[in-house]
Amino acid sequence: MALSVPGYSPSFKKPPETLRLRRKRARSLRAPPLPGERPEPAPRRAALAAGLLLRPFPAAGRGGGPAAAPRNPFARLDNRPRAAAEPPDGPPRGQEEAPGPFLDANQENDLLPEEKFPERTADTELLQAPHISFSESDIPSSDSTELPVDWSIKTRLLFTSSQPFTWADHLKAQEEAQGVVQHCRATEVTLPQSIQDPKLSTELRCAFQQSLIYWLHPAFPWLPLFPRIGADRKMAGKASPWSNDETLQHILMSDWSVSFTSLYNLLKTKLCPYFYVCTYQFTVLFRAAGLAGNDVITALISPTTRGLREAMKNEGIEFSLPLIKENGHEKKASATTLGHEEEQAVSDEDEEESFSWLEEMGVQDKIKKPDILSIKLRKEKHEVQMDHRPESVVLVKGMNTFTLLNFLINCKSLIATSGPQAGLPPTLLSPIAFRGATMQMLKARSVNVKTQALSGYKDQFSLEITGPIMPHSLHSVTMLLKSSQSGSFSAGLYTHEPTAVFNIWLPGKKVQDKETVHEELANCGLHPKTLDQLSQTAMLGKSSLRHVKMSDYIYNWRS
Repeated sequence: MALSVPGYSPSFKKPPETLRLRRKRARSLRAPPLPGERPEPAPRRAALAAGLLLRPFPAAGRGGGPAAAPRNPFARLDNRPRAAAEPPDGPPRGQEEAPGPFLDANQENDLLPEEKFPERTADTELLQAPHISFSESDIPSSDSTELPVDWSIKTRLLFTSSQPFTWADHLKAQEEAQGVVQHCRATEVTLPQSIQDPKLSTELRCAFQQSLIYWLHPAFPWLPLFPRIGADRKMAGKASPWSNDETLQHILMSDWSVSFTSLYNLLKTKLCPYFYVCTYQFTVLFRAAGLAGNDVITALISPTTRGLREAMKNEGIEFSLPLIKENGHEKKASATTLGHEEEQAVSDEDEEESFSWLEEMGVQDKIKKPDILSIKLRKEKHEVQMDHRPESVVLVKGMNTFTLLNFLINCKSLIATSGPQAGLPPTLLSPIAFRGATMQMLKARSVNVKTQALSGYKDQFSLEITGPIMPHSLHSVTMLLKSSQSGSFSAGLYTHEPTAVFNIWLPGKKVQDKETVHEELANCGLHPKTLDQLSQTAMLGKSSLRHVKMSDYIYNWRS
């Protein structure tokens, strides 16, 4: 905003008489411009005559440099040049980053360095302050030879490398069949650290086929069954003969119950490491004992609603809300709104007893107390506020997971009653075969493009994998690329967001002996290195892997 100067008006349409006289006086007293110097415009001379301090107007040809851009009329009138003795706050101009698209050339010239990039000064101060703590998603990882475990389901992987991915295309019939057999027999494939000619490596191509296989139930070729949350638009218009046929719905649900029970029995006997149940409202992750550092079977449900949690309580299922308990302490310290509401919800439990002192004073009839209904409504409001959010994730452990199995089989709200998903049972995803399952393949294709470089154009190779990419597939593919791309590639990972919260740390008794875990889960169908990664304790919190880069066989990742 311009400074308020007596006798000066920023309006150039109808200037007052005082400004008109000062402009004439300034024009008569000012010396003529030097040869080759551009005269200053009238509005600038008027502002100088009014006593305002402005940045010196750059003249064309002065100092042998190019002519500067004209001054931005919307810039501040009080931006004055720095004093010569004042040290600059930011880096030299030659080292500054290019301005964003929201700054034009005129505005860049008119703004001072601290006005151009206010966030840069703040970022510099934060980096210099040792006591500042950053969020999980802002912390770059340290170099490591292994990736952290990521329990979220990916919908797309995009790998890029300076070496071609032609070895992943057009597998021969024998290689495809061998990859299927290796998957069904859980054959362990160990590749050398670097493969000289990946396209000629039959072992690599068979292992790649093996890593793309997953198992699905139910399976309808014309209907996309993952993801289920928010998939109504993709399923709209698809043929669904069961939507108005109760007999067919009963048959589908009965068949689904058999498959679900088969998967749980495999998990209980440690022949299946984990599996997902994807409904149109929430997703459930079942993990065998020994995975994610827990010594018992665990099940995570996200997102949940108050109605679902109340129904689980009525069925006698014991569960916990790990993020609510964890965030309760954090947000209590930071005094945020949600933390205050949580404290208020806890304190409301004994609110009826807190009015006993009124009876002792004999004024209980003169004070209007909140009735039980009001207290109950306040509690329900707090519980509803976290619905459909990551904080609503539910943890079920031990034998309660079997009760959860029966609850999900008999839960009527598990299946949509209207819309494109009406009457369709939830999707079961598993890394191994189970009763009623259908073998499916992730889609993979390689693309070669030309990218611009300093010396012209260079080849950029990419490999895209789409589908429900589970944790074991992500680890298997990265192990293969480590060998085929000579330990140098980068990847963009696209997460099914409702499953990102599965990476939270879970309280409880932890497994200490990894050798015991490997021995008990040796027949679960996973590669030993993949099993070793999945047995680690989750450390990503509510986020997931977004970008991975490998250089010289060293990982660097960002969530």
